Amino acid sequence: HVQLVESGGGSVLAGGSLRLSCVASGGGYSTYCMAWFRQAPGKEREVVAQIRPPGSITYADSVKGRFTISQDDAKNTLYLQMNSLKPEDTAMYYCAADPGRCVHNFYDANRLAYKGQGTQVTVS
Repeated sequence: HVQLVESGGGSVLAGGSLRLSCVASGGGYSTYCMAWFRQAPGKEREVVAQIRPPGSITYADSVKGRFTISQDDAKNTLYLQMNSLKPEDTAMYYCAADPGRCVHNFYDANRLAYKGQGTQVTVS
């Protein structure tokens, strides 16, 4: 059973940067789709970035060019570097993993099998 623990959220001014981290444990996820999704109050869950070995990466249009997803296999850690943050990026951010394919519809985060508890990002 994969467990995911996020960190790195916080409050930042518009235009600033944050880096989120997600440590994975439980094993067996080296070939999984790993993703970040977010949910703002009253809005749908939105996958913002996903990566599936050996290097397939996709981003939501809303963050393309500003966010970068990466992973360090040696540390079992997934990252999300967020630059040029905007107030509309304010949300709870979650790490997710799935043994199958990454999502095709970026609003289909519920299909991802394993999810962390989330870390809050607030941009003002």
